Amino acid sequence: MNIRTRAARIASVFLPHFFFWFAFFAFSCADENNQTYTSDIVFPDSLISFTKHVEPLFRQTCVSSQCHGGSQPAANLTLEYDAWHSLIDYQPKIVIPSHGSTSPLVMYLDGRLSPQMPFRNKPLTTNQIDGVRKWIDEGAQAN
Repeated sequence: MNIRTRAARIASVFLPHFFFWFAFFAFSCADENNQTYTSDIVFPDSLISFTKHVEPLFRQTCVSSQCHGGSQPAANLTLEYDAWHSLIDYQPKIVIPSHGSTSPLVMYLDGRLSPQMPFRNKPLTTNQIDGVRKWIDEGAQAN
């Protein structure tokens, strides 16, 4: 058997397993107490503040579940410290200022991209998703 045939056979066995485990670990998060939680944060219709609305929401739903916090945050996105920079600087871009509806962050929150976030908690309310969308539409400022 030549080296190319052998390499092709090894790849055909190895690659599906690699992608399965990569997806498993990339999208899993800690589920120590099996809680489901919905935040009670309510967003105003405009003038959304990252520090008053968006960050507390993500701390309650994304960090507290250990998905985007702790030593091994999912998708290497930590929202535990300096969450605004983490969202704005994340590559590939998930927040596109002034384009809330087409920002991948909103698309993950509303289920247009899979898996819908938050992954372990109950989905965010319509008001919360609209609030995050509006924050991005208003320029995704750090205020």
